[in-house]
Amino acid sequence: MKFVICNEIFKDWPLERVFQYVASLGYDAIELAPFTIAPYVTLISPERRSEIKALAAQNRLLISGIHWVLVQAEGMHLTHPDAATRGKTSQYFSDLVDFCADIGGTHIIVGSPKQRSVMEGVTYEQAWDWATAVFTPSVQQAAERGITICLEPLSSAETNFINTAEEAVRFVRQFENDHFRIILDVKAMSSERKSIPQIIEESWPYFAYFHANDANLKGPGFGTVDFLPIASALRKVGYNGYVSVEVFKFEEGPEVIASKSLEYLHRTMR
Repeated sequence: MKFVICNEIFKDWPLERVFQYVASLGYDAIELAPFTIAPYVTLISPERRSEIKALAAQNRLLISGIHWVLVQAEGMHLTHPDAATRGKTSQYFSDLVDFCADIGGTHIIVGSPKQRSVMEGVTYEQAWDWATAVFTPSVQQAAERGITICLEPLSSAETNFINTAEEAVRFVRQFENDHFRIILDVKAMSSERKSIPQIIEESWPYFAYFHANDANLKGPGFGTVDFLPIASALRKVGYNGYVSVEVFKFEEGPEVIASKSLEYLHRTMR
């Protein structure tokens, strides 16, 4: 398994400093939030994309992919009743595929709870069908460019659309495409009735990415979630992909979050 950290943890640090620091700690890769670079990836020039790819190479880091992909990208919604809005969102997912490939990434993490929730007056079945249609072009684009789109199940406290790993697997399976999978996130799985190891085993081989955090929204090792049985379950199914530190509370500061999270992952998962 390769250890990763998300760049928004570092807030206003320039990418050059982030890449250097992450590499110095011993992380294998970095996961980028596009909104830390520009509101829309379509505003990021080919030159800047090449610079980001080169920056990773200079620091001997992989770019695992991108996440928080609809943050600040106003006007996007997966299940909106307006067809034009869905069409715009569909095109933007194809734009995200191109951006991810251009910077040397391999995975796109789709959480975006506010931009997928089922709106009043829309049935769940309608939302499901519309979301399926929105993803269809970008899934094909992902296959062509060697990118894997990963849909993230999120708790009912965050969204009312696709709340369990089982449901997320059912959604991606209808595409019958290896480039559309789900992501498992410790914080999100903590909201399910099933144990995290059970979810991991039941979701394999349909998950292609893993977010390491705690139910308290902090980094791995900063709360009560025990990663030893999680690591055991990941090994049992044969997962050898990215394990990425994603946190939502930053009180300890980026240096402590990054260093202590990696130390904990090394103790429990390697």
